[in-house]
Amino acid sequence: MRDPITIQTSVMSSISKVWECWNEPKHITNWAFASDTWEAPSAENDLRVGGRFRTAMAAKDKSAGFDFEGTYTAVEEHKLIEYDMDDGRHVKAVFEETPDGVKITQTFDPEDENSEELQRSGWQAILDNFKRYVETLN
Repeated sequence: MRDPITIQTSVMSSISKVWECWNEPKHITNWAFASDTWEAPSAENDLRVGGRFRTAMAAKDKSAGFDFEGTYTAVEEHKLIEYDMDDGRHVKAVFEETPDGVKITQTFDPEDENSEELQRSGWQAILDNFKRYVETLN
């Protein structure tokens, strides 16, 4: 298995607003996609150790789609979320309050089909979408 990939962003908002937008399905469907040609039509989230999540991701033209899903392995409110995706890969998201808002650092195990750079840019695009979405709510 290849080394984990790390991405990050800083969001100018409160930790409570960042946490809410990261975890509530009504918000997830507004940011959980990498480009304007994709969407997240539905999301479910049971944020607790052993709880499951599922976000449907689909091309707007209906040419492709998949469910992004897994099981939570660690949750510390306003600080940390870890989960295992159904394909066995692990993801860790750390939330740190800073003077300018909240820094989010996400580390994930890469899959074997796509290049590391493609995976990094795709996950970063989703994280950038999250930042834009939350900052429009301020």
